[in-house]
Amino acid sequence: MASTTMGDVLPTGGRVFTSIPDLFFIPEFVFGGLVWMLVASTEVVHKNPMGWVMFVSIFCFVMTTVWFFIFLCGANRSSSWPTLDVGYHFVATVFYLGASVPLALITIVEGQTLPALALVPGFNSNLLYKIYKLHIAAVVMSYMATFIYFVHTIFSAFRWKRS
Repeated sequence: MASTTMGDVLPTGGRVFTSIPDLFFIPEFVFGGLVWMLVASTEVVHKNPMGWVMFVSIFCFVMTTVWFFIFLCGANRSSSWPTLDVGYHFVATVFYLGASVPLALITIVEGQTLPALALVPGFNSNLLYKIYKLHIAAVVMSYMATFIYFVHTIFSAFRWKRS
């Protein structure tokens, strides 16, 4: 009877692109990068939670890149890697959820104050509507990134239990 070894649990090289939890690296890059770009394309006001959103999106993008290359290069051979994989993706999920909620709140407040600001004579409401639309897109991408990291965490936890 064959026993389960670490080689069977964590993929390396090209198998990263075919294994179920690790296949989510690509959508994590896409949605996380979009959050980063959409928030960065607007003005980040001081004392605004957008700074936290930027930190989370950049941190998770960089760490996911590092994590992806560790898996791709095959440096994930020790027995602690399944636990670290679940831990990292859980932290990324909590971070993204903690960034998505304030981002949605800011966007809701912007949407409620926009009609009143549009009535002010000489005020450039087109720019505010553009920023508002970018924030709506950032909220959607942020929640999608949260969901993708959550699904990756669940499948990584299943893999961790098998190891």
